[in-house]
Amino acid sequence: MAFINIVDLSFSYEGSSDMVFEHVSFRMDTDWRLGFTGRNGRGKTTFMRLLWDFGRREEDRRYEYSGTITAPVGFEYFPYEIMDQERFTLEIAEELLPGSTEPGEIWKIFREFSNLELGEDVLYRPFSTLSYGERTKALLALLFLRDDKFLLIDEPTNHLDMRAREILGEYLRKKSGFLLVSHDRRLLDTCTDHTLSINKTNIEIQKGNFSSWWENKRRQDACELAENEKLKKDIGRLKMAARQSGEWADQVEATKIGRKNAEKFSTTGRIDTRAYIGEKSRRMQMRRKNLERRQERAIEEKSALLKNLEEVRDLKLFPMEYRSEQLAEFRDISIGYGEKMVMGGVRFQICRGDRIALTGRNGCGKSSIIKLLLSCLGSRPGEGAVGFENIVHKSADVTALTYSGKIDIGSRLVISYVPQDAGFLKGKLTDYAKEKEIDPVLLNALLRKMDFSRTQLEKSMEDFSEGQKKKVLLAASLATQAHLYIWDEPLNYIDVFSRMQIEDLILKYKPTLMFVGHDREFVERISTKTLNCDEFSHFIGS
Repeated sequence: MAFINIVDLSFSYEGSSDMVFEHVSFRMDTDWRLGFTGRNGRGKTTFMRLLWDFGRREEDRRYEYSGTITAPVGFEYFPYEIMDQERFTLEIAEELLPGSTEPGEIWKIFREFSNLELGEDVLYRPFSTLSYGERTKALLALLFLRDDKFLLIDEPTNHLDMRAREILGEYLRKKSGFLLVSHDRRLLDTCTDHTLSINKTNIEIQKGNFSSWWENKRRQDACELAENEKLKKDIGRLKMAARQSGEWADQVEATKIGRKNAEKFSTTGRIDTRAYIGEKSRRMQMRRKNLERRQERAIEEKSALLKNLEEVRDLKLFPMEYRSEQLAEFRDISIGYGEKMVMGGVRFQICRGDRIALTGRNGCGKSSIIKLLLSCLGSRPGEGAVGFENIVHKSADVTALTYSGKIDIGSRLVISYVPQDAGFLKGKLTDYAKEKEIDPVLLNALLRKMDFSRTQLEKSMEDFSEGQKKKVLLAASLATQAHLYIWDEPLNYIDVFSRMQIEDLILKYKPTLMFVGHDREFVERISTKTLNCDEFSHFIGS
């Protein structure tokens, strides 16, 4: 048993007045399988980079912080940066693990690849030709083969399909000594035994997977809310009692001066009763002060509660009702890029109230269906898709998109679209809202409900975390009135709290929705139909 110790850690980025961490202390066992959770922008990636930077040579370190980090092991960070991606994966393996590709040692790599259902041929292909899932699996296999390293795994599931996530979860469950940032609840439950959470005011570790941590948090929040309500009532009662005692004390105090007032409050009518009245006044004043002190203590207790309560406020959506039952239909569609066909035999309808999940392995054509639908809509004068230009203009793969078959799209159909990638976001939110013809007040209100602070709303979007950028795209879609919402992998980088918030929104407003999703919890909860695109890609090979 060995521990990574974090003592009184404080850190802020150069030129920023905002503290990312302030006087944080805790420790982690090097054998734990830690899930790392928290809101977007709270510093999960920053913390992992600080650990990774600590493990480098002192002259190579990039970050300055106060406090101390001590660790009996080194750190490795995923995603590992590959400088020359045209090299064969075998060469990268040799760079990471010198001697590992020798005839007597390479079997260890093959064993790890097999556990991840990754073919041996991956080693003999240029890294740039591997799919995202193949790259993720290959790098994790190689990094876990490094001795005396605590692995820092930063959101490995983005763009991974459901099956790849299941394989990854089972693989990680058999490993130890890692810190995993993920917002996939099913994955965290599968492979973690402790949970590290960044809260509003602190960082804490609990034993157990995500579900046990979430249940504990819900119970704690419920207890604090109940105690908070009790203290609010106590404070109100004490305020009223203190005010009443004060009024009585003031009335009695006033009788000490003047014969008439003294006689009015005296039972004997004698002036020597002023001593009695003075004592009564003193006791009334003391009672008021005691009530005020109790009130102050109750206020202090109340202020100590709810500091880490994650307020998940209700979002709003403004769907438009389409005049007919059917919005679109694909009939025997085959889709390709140039002369290469990627899927065929595609048949489905989009009807009012449908929430269609496009599922299937990576590369099976889910995004191609969305691109085709958007391109057909965008080619008709007087109609369009909000956000459509983000995917169509200057995009070679869309320009080369070809299809055969019959597509029927309802006239004057308005679509709100969320693309996979948010990297194009730049500049101020106000300028983005103006460009998209969105009410900036509404956009800011939605982002505030998605855990943006007022300070963050003033920043340039280049400074947002990946999760915050994705929230901007989702908020822009929510602020748009549309008949059909199309979201391509909307949950990439989005924190767990916001995922649940979006689930509740969809179930409440029941928009017509088509989305690409790999988070099994999300898909199972909100979809009314599932379109498995593997079936259409198999059609090409038959």
